[in-house]
Amino acid sequence: MTSNHNPRIRVIIMKDDKWGIAHIYSSENNTIVHITDISGAETISRITGGMATDRDKDKGKAFPAMKAARRAAEEAIEKGIRGVHLRIRAPGGHKKKIPGEGAQPAIRGLVRTGLRIGRIKDVTPVPHDTTRKPGGRRGRRV
Repeated sequence: MTSNHNPRIRVIIMKDDKWGIAHIYSSENNTIVHITDISGAETISRITGGMATDRDKDKGKAFPAMKAARRAAEEAIEKGIRGVHLRIRAPGGHKKKIPGEGAQPAIRGLVRTGLRIGRIKDVTPVPHDTTRKPGGRRGRRV
């Protein structure tokens, strides 16, 4: 089935293509790329930035995140996944609401392996009321 909205652009959509969901969690310290089936129940591939590098201080950086995304995408392609919907998550809650340094390179790594990207959704948990930070009135005493 082809789409002919613009005569110069042809998009071929195959009905047999399997889609999955790529959950990307990116904090300051690590990046986790978790690819599941479309229901989210079965894990197809899960690679972290720490599995892609041997230095602990680099787990949350851009290059290990891209390597982790590429490895996860290659495993997913071997299992028949042709496209993914993205769900990007930051730590959220009382912590940062903005994804870490590895989120954008992880997306770039998924695209470069040949996976098609569907919907992109931010699923960072954001509190809707004034929840209280842990540590008590005087803060955490070290």
